[in-house]
Amino acid sequence: MRLQKYLAHAGLCSRRKAEEYILKGRIKINGITISELGTKVDSSDFVFFDDKPVLLSREQPKIYLALNKPEGYVTSCSQKKTKIIMDLIDMDERIYPVGRLDKNSKGLILLTNDGELHNKLSHPSFDHEKEYIVTTVDPVPDKALRSMAEGVMIDEVKTRKAMVKRISEKQFCIVLKEGRNRQIRKMVQKTGNEVDTLLRIRIANITLGKLKEGAWRHLTKEEIRQLTQ
Repeated sequence: MRLQKYLAHAGLCSRRKAEEYILKGRIKINGITISELGTKVDSSDFVFFDDKPVLLSREQPKIYLALNKPEGYVTSCSQKKTKIIMDLIDMDERIYPVGRLDKNSKGLILLTNDGELHNKLSHPSFDHEKEYIVTTVDPVPDKALRSMAEGVMIDEVKTRKAMVKRISEKQFCIVLKEGRNRQIRKMVQKTGNEVDTLLRIRIANITLGKLKEGAWRHLTKEEIRQLTQ
């Protein structure tokens, strides 16, 4: 199998992250540093990450979690001098967050050790929906809601059309099918306003529901089936 797939299946990281490690020369096969994508490995090869062996487990159980991220935490597995979401999860198995939610935002985050699913959900072509409740500093005019729904220019690229629905004078719901860096905050800024609070309540078929802030749960079998089919 391809090296990045091997690393993902071994639970080291997502396939996309594995590609980064390969290009940075952090992976070795049989003592030789690999820096090109497309390299293949088989059961007779010895694979190392930062000179530590990476073993492919035949019976590695798949883990799928939903977490309600509080504000002030970053969606990173390791980062110095700041709170990370992994601090909230008491689990020995190595799992990884799917996508990002910026430090000042809160709500639903999915975590898994399923490299295939991680790659699928992280890829822009998958088109899965992400739903947010946005509260702004100032009242939001109807014109601003229509503008965000139709798409606004961010970094010289227009955002994709979105579903936008008013909740109150300063609050609206928005459903995106893309996940650019701090996208909603930048969209709101383009309308002359600022985000006060940002809460993600849904990713694809998984909803935040009544999950308490800072708490996590395992996905149900039906949720996993719908997410992975």
